[in-house]
Amino acid sequence: MDAGARRAAAFAASFAVSALACWLFFQFAASDGLDPMDFVRGGLIAITSFGLGWGASLSLMGLVYRQPPVPRLAPDRALEGRTVILVPVYNEDPVATFSRVAAMDRSLQPLRGAARFDFAILSDTRSEAIARDEEAWFALLLSETDGEGRIFYRRRLDNRGRKAGNIEDFITQSGGAYDYALILDADSLMEGRTILEMTRRMEAEPRLGLLQTLPRIINARSLFGRAMQFSAGYFSPTFARGVAALQGGEGPFWGHNAMVRVRAFAASCGLPELSGRPPFGGHILSHDYVEAALLARAGWIVRLDTDLVGSYEEGPENLIEHAKRDRRWAQGNLQHARLLAAPGLKAWSRYTFLQGIMAYVTSPLWLAFMIASILAPYFAPAPNYFPEPDQLFPVFPVLETDKAIMLIAGVFALLVLPKLLIVLRGAVDGSNIAAGGTPRALVSVLAEILFSSAIAPLLLMYQTRAVAQIVLGADGGWPATSRSDGRLTWSEAVSASFWIVGTGIAGLVASSVFSPALIVWLIPVLVPMVLAPAVLVVSSRAGVVSPRLWQVELEQSPTAVMLLRREVLQRWTGAGHEPASSASTAGFEAAARHA
Repeated sequence: MDAGARRAAAFAASFAVSALACWLFFQFAASDGLDPMDFVRGGLIAITSFGLGWGASLSLMGLVYRQPPVPRLAPDRALEGRTVILVPVYNEDPVATFSRVAAMDRSLQPLRGAARFDFAILSDTRSEAIARDEEAWFALLLSETDGEGRIFYRRRLDNRGRKAGNIEDFITQSGGAYDYALILDADSLMEGRTILEMTRRMEAEPRLGLLQTLPRIINARSLFGRAMQFSAGYFSPTFARGVAALQGGEGPFWGHNAMVRVRAFAASCGLPELSGRPPFGGHILSHDYVEAALLARAGWIVRLDTDLVGSYEEGPENLIEHAKRDRRWAQGNLQHARLLAAPGLKAWSRYTFLQGIMAYVTSPLWLAFMIASILAPYFAPAPNYFPEPDQLFPVFPVLETDKAIMLIAGVFALLVLPKLLIVLRGAVDGSNIAAGGTPRALVSVLAEILFSSAIAPLLLMYQTRAVAQIVLGADGGWPATSRSDGRLTWSEAVSASFWIVGTGIAGLVASSVFSPALIVWLIPVLVPMVLAPAVLVVSSRAGVVSPRLWQVELEQSPTAVMLLRREVLQRWTGAGHEPASSASTAGFEAAARHA
């Protein structure tokens, strides 16, 4: 079965889920006659359940799909091309970032072909204080690695185009010296052997324009961070295989931990500045999706190789930092609405844009469905206006309460069943050993389901607010990422969520007035909203749950590059090792906030 047939199967399954959800809903709604609000809710159910079906299809596809063999160089063949490892930074802690560069460099040096790799740290930092620190730590980096002539640093005075513009400037000015470029984020870390293998795969397939890895989250400390780390390590490989199965040679680019062919990237990926003002105009924020589409349009293969291990990143330690980053992604994805009709794009690239848009629009649609359901009894049925229910939808002899339970159970199954199937697969193939064995893996998965259910209403509200802000013309910009321990105070949590608390209370009151029968179904959504400050604070704390819960292999057995980075970081932050101009951590955080 090729990618086209797999796509058709996924579409068919998703449409079937959507149709079944609509049928169940109208079976439930038809008991007291259909009214206009029922058709509104039915449309919302159709759209949102299609997205649930698509996610379930990805997971099921990932459970059975195995990547076919990819072209590889002969083991004794030396590399011919040169590779640059790009590390864009923007108001980052230079100690954290440069220690990763030092670790990756040391990981590469013992390997055959290490001389074919350079590093380029590309600074877009706006704070002069942080920039002085970058220069001081770069001098130490060069001294420790003997990196003169192969590790470079440059800071742009004009950060036009943000990260995409930063990389474009480098490709334009210095890209001619290299055949390949490994694009990282400031928090990225990769094994030397992985970097080498990616380069060998690029050389073995001359049509390969971009090779994406699946980064694993590491070094999480808080409850929120460890839950995300477990989810990324335990579930994401299966979902990623599903993505690879459907996308084939028109795969994804997630903006980091991916290698590009410089010639292809330079010729194909010049990004336009969209007309008008942000949020829909200006520089393209979610540039990675667009660059992947442009490479595919030019005939290059864009591939996700899920078998590549040794690719890592760090994630946000609390939900507020996650929401800040998600706000930028929301604006970038909604910008893609202006690119859906761009000339020459492949149909799958257009669908990828649409998927990205719907990933954020779905949240306000779910909220609209809940509001419509609460207010539905306020609207009188109109039996004379619409056909009788049994003329539209055959009514089977099922109790009305059973229909509601079936609808809720169906939504729950689409979200939960794929995760339980991953546990079952892990019990069969032995991969649960990395999570502490099947019993512990099952407990961890159930705990992750409970935790994700608790934070889902908050994420829904943050995404809904983001979409509303964007539609109303508010530009979220590109805020600097905080990489502190993530611990939130109660005042920070209340300030970030008081409006969610108010919405939850209003929902409880409205449902008790208009739809008392719905309260039992809405409690799992509305109660976490009312308790939002507590959810934010507790989930930002470290040590809330046992280390045995959400266990990942990389916590128990760190890899070589992780140990190298840990050793470098400990040595650099020890007494007497900091450059004279280095600012304190508190000073760095203050400088980043004011930049």
